[in-house]
Amino acid sequence: MFQPIKTVSLALALISCVVCAEPPQRMLPHDPTPVYKQIQANLEQHLFQLPPRVQGHYGIRLYRMTGDPQYANAALVDLLAVTEAQSYYACQLENPEFVRREAAAAIAALGDDPRGVARRQAMAPFPEFIFYTEFLLRFASRTQALGFTGPCHDKLLSALKRTDLTQGLTDEAMIRAWAAQLVNYAYWAKQLGVGDYLADYKRAFIATYPNDDDIHLSQAQFRNKLYGMTHFIFAASEYYQHTVDAKEFAWILDYFSGNIERILKDATEDIIAEVGICFLLAERYDSETVTQTRDFITKAFVPGSRMIPSPTGDTDLAKGEHRNVLAMMLLNWPQRLHPGPYLSRLPVTQKNLPKQVTPLEAAH
Repeated sequence: MFQPIKTVSLALALISCVVCAEPPQRMLPHDPTPVYKQIQANLEQHLFQLPPRVQGHYGIRLYRMTGDPQYANAALVDLLAVTEAQSYYACQLENPEFVRREAAAAIAALGDDPRGVARRQAMAPFPEFIFYTEFLLRFASRTQALGFTGPCHDKLLSALKRTDLTQGLTDEAMIRAWAAQLVNYAYWAKQLGVGDYLADYKRAFIATYPNDDDIHLSQAQFRNKLYGMTHFIFAASEYYQHTVDAKEFAWILDYFSGNIERILKDATEDIIAEVGICFLLAERYDSETVTQTRDFITKAFVPGSRMIPSPTGDTDLAKGEHRNVLAMMLLNWPQRLHPGPYLSRLPVTQKNLPKQVTPLEAAH
């Protein structure tokens, strides 16, 4: 579906390594600091062996947590990949056959697992929704977050302004299949100035998942509800670039606190870490829910693999980076968040420049 990315290898040649691995440390029971450090050392030792999207995901989050320019290097890799993909999709979107073909290919690639089947079925009434959201909205929001506009940007925005996404965003089947992604789309559309769907989506989400119906939710649907709720707060913070108003999201925070026992029993480590991070984004640092989620995540760490494995025990770093960087954020939340990285505005320092190789060194 995506065109081959020829620029990534060049980018990798220009990027310096982040941090060398640290030796294993002796851990106190449920002490979060050694867990954070060992996850960090493991990820950063292998960071540039991971796919570009995973490198960018990690680097952008660590930059927003620390403000350290060295993490912008990984964001550059992601920007190159996103820019090339945006060029492919946005610059051809005026061709209706191209849009139909790419939307159909994207839907077909959703997978044959229960979640993929549910998403394909939900997309049936409006198949081109995925093109305008997963491709146009997603790519434009990612380049904008780094201080850039991608190829055919004006054409992309015009197409999004002409396209009404209300049906896809408020459809019950879509929400049950894709709650968190739909929250992102609603916020990205508003942040890009191409449509305000937030109130409609919030009403549809609450109508789909009324709290008094929780007893009837399967484990999978309970997780989907939680994942959607965390992303209201994440997307409002523009993904950890600033805090949010606790009063605005009291309906979510109160729900998490009131249902923490079921959350810890039925949710995945990814979602449990996200629940704790929601309180930190809302500046509810002393919440008991933060303590409970930190304790759970610390216990889930496996020293032998220096990471938190998947629920099935998988320790693949590319697949597990999302789960483990969330754990890092929960366990070591900063005093302040750092917007960006706005790559064109970063200071040029020895720390974030690649080593310059002289002709003599190159010859050897």
